[in-house]
Amino acid sequence: MTKPGIPGDDARTVDLPCGETVRATDLDLGMREFECACGDVHAVVMDVHPPERFLPEFLVDLLRETVETSSEEMPEFDTPHLLGVVLEEFPEQVAVADLSDEGDVGYALLWVAGFDSRRLHEVVVELVIELMEHAVSHADDDAAIQEFEQQMLEFDVSAFVDQYRAERDLDADDVYSSV
Repeated sequence: MTKPGIPGDDARTVDLPCGETVRATDLDLGMREFECACGDVHAVVMDVHPPERFLPEFLVDLLRETVETSSEEMPEFDTPHLLGVVLEEFPEQVAVADLSDEGDVGYALLWVAGFDSRRLHEVVVELVIELMEHAVSHADDDAAIQEFEQQMLEFDVSAFVDQYRAERDLDADDVYSSV
């Protein structure tokens, strides 16, 4: 995923899903997306970004209580787990870089998606709903299963993302840069 940068430049580069590369040091902690040389806008997520970027706090708390992780390094459900689900579903659309040995960047893990931050937000919500549907399907309560399925039929992911982003004012906070 990473390769040497320009001679004399110690910054590592990350190969993006579009085929372009970006220097890790060009992606700062506040960045949520950037305009790539390919002409597209790519979502940027770092391990230090909280999962509440995508989901309400109560849901993150619920996921932390119910989802068992298998990692001693990350024993609590967090952003890397969310992006792991996205990566599993869209392996060709997400670049991942372990930059834990790069002291200049301020984060250890980086994900850059082939789509913009709003679409990534929708994808995360859709995949969490799938996770919840799977969990509910194992319940012994048919009424609860039917109620959940009915609620999900009425749930509009796009509207939820619009409302959540407006409430969190994510578009105003998104650092939008050309790299």
